[in-house]
Amino acid sequence: MVRRGVRFIGRVQGVGFRATAKYVADGFDVSGWVRNEPDRSVAMEVQGGQDEVEAFLKALNDRMAGCIDSSQALDMPPVDCERGFVIRR
Repeated sequence: MVRRGVRFIGRVQGVGFRATAKYVADGFDVSGWVRNEPDRSVAMEVQGGQDEVEAFLKALNDRMAGCIDSSQALDMPPVDCERGFVIRR
């Protein structure tokens, strides 16, 4: 089990990024959350098996490539008993 925190920078607010992340996450065995940040970036934490997390992040990056200028990722400790992937407000 791995957990990755990711910050997406670019034109990522007001373009359906969070809804797309939730939609894409629903196709993978991952949990976590996504939310808009005051600095106009989008923050996300995602966890699951390493292959699932990597495949989810690749699918999201492929789908939203036109909006993402850059992203920063870091490994984090897994969260016990987390279920589902949600949009935080």
